[in-house]
Amino acid sequence: MSGRLAVIGLGPGDDRYLTREAGDALRSAEALYAYGSYLDRVPVVPDQTRHASDNREESARAEAALRHAAQGASVAIVSGGDPGVFAMAASVCEAIEAGPEEWRALDIVVVPGITAMLAVAARAGAPLG
Repeated sequence: MSGRLAVIGLGPGDDRYLTREAGDALRSAEALYAYGSYLDRVPVVPDQTRHASDNREESARAEAALRHAAQGASVAIVSGGDPGVFAMAASVCEAIEAGPEEWRALDIVVVPGITAMLAVAARAGAPLG
């Protein structure tokens, strides 16, 4: 039985920065794993379980989500901003590399989010260009 793990970026804080793809992925997950403050930003979906942890527990959070997905579940790890920028995508990849073979068979998807840097730059004009 193979499960799914989505690593989802919430954007920089305001709900208007959550992408449609991220919102869809959040609603379709059976279980969410996240730093508690990020989890508080996600609307509650009936029958969806939530697993909050401290911000300094990225590796443990990634491993717990991978174990859950390996049981055949559709799981999401929630990250602020973009999960590939100083966030959970790297922790998930490191856990997969060091973990059991069954984790490499999972359907893994990284759902991008808007970084705070890009949101601020857009407000300021074109400082990055």
